[in-house]
Amino acid sequence: MTESTEKSTEESPAVSVPGTPADDETSKEIIYKRKAYRLEQEAKRKMLKTVKFEEKDKDDEIKLPKKKYYRQRAHSNPFSDHQLEYPKSPKDMNWDVLFPAILDDPTKKVTIADIGCGFGGLLMSLSPAFPDKCILGMEIRVQVTQFVEDKIIALRKKHADENAYNNIAVLRGNAMKFLPNFFEKGQLEKIFFCFPDPHFKSKKHKARIVTTTLCSEYAYVLKPGGIIYTITDVKDLHEWMVKHLDEHPLFERMSEDFEKNDTCAKIMYTDTEEGKKVARNEGDKFVACFKRLETPAEI
Repeated sequence: MTESTEKSTEESPAVSVPGTPADDETSKEIIYKRKAYRLEQEAKRKMLKTVKFEEKDKDDEIKLPKKKYYRQRAHSNPFSDHQLEYPKSPKDMNWDVLFPAILDDPTKKVTIADIGCGFGGLLMSLSPAFPDKCILGMEIRVQVTQFVEDKIIALRKKHADENAYNNIAVLRGNAMKFLPNFFEKGQLEKIFFCFPDPHFKSKKHKARIVTTTLCSEYAYVLKPGGIIYTITDVKDLHEWMVKHLDEHPLFERMSEDFEKNDTCAKIMYTDTEEGKKVARNEGDKFVACFKRLETPAEI
């Protein structure tokens, strides 16, 4: 923003009207700053994403990424061709790139997945709660994924002396299409669906993250006794997810006491960005948790 524009805006907010030269100039400057910031972050990301930080690398002054520079629409069409990269099978997945500090042990695998992780609030809170678990966030939106990746890198470096946040990572992926490409049968212990796209129109319901077909895929990658956690502020979507999981022979809903007092359920209820926004607006949150049952011999 130029000095003259800044002065005019302070003296008379009504001067900057959409379509005027002053407004166009301000918009261009905002876009330029946003692009420059993201390019700078991209350079850091490429250099640091596979680095194992040590105590000498700790930087108390490191800045966390600014969400305002990673603007993107709230939801993305899961059926679109997003030109995603994914392994042909789980054995082809190189997890060392995402977890450079803790996957020296080849037997250690991702066991917790946050599907549609958004800006990563749940990941950041699950990390210290489950320090011995590898936790993965999957997000389809490009800039949102980059924000989470940049934040994880910043937190790893900031807390290098504590060896913290090395157990979480994020990748850009479409779980509705490629989940079995990443995870083996029975690999996961917990799957989270936090405030997924409600797809309100009936013709869009097939794009919801919980459907009859997808429930079978979730049952495949979730080990017996594993838990699916769901939360939404849309009652219709809550009832939809409950119905489809209830009707699946390999899932059974947990008790109300579990849904209120389980550690993960509590974190999910309070720590996602969307959940905090709902709380600020005094909205409702609907929670449902389902256990993966043992597979009957005849299936």
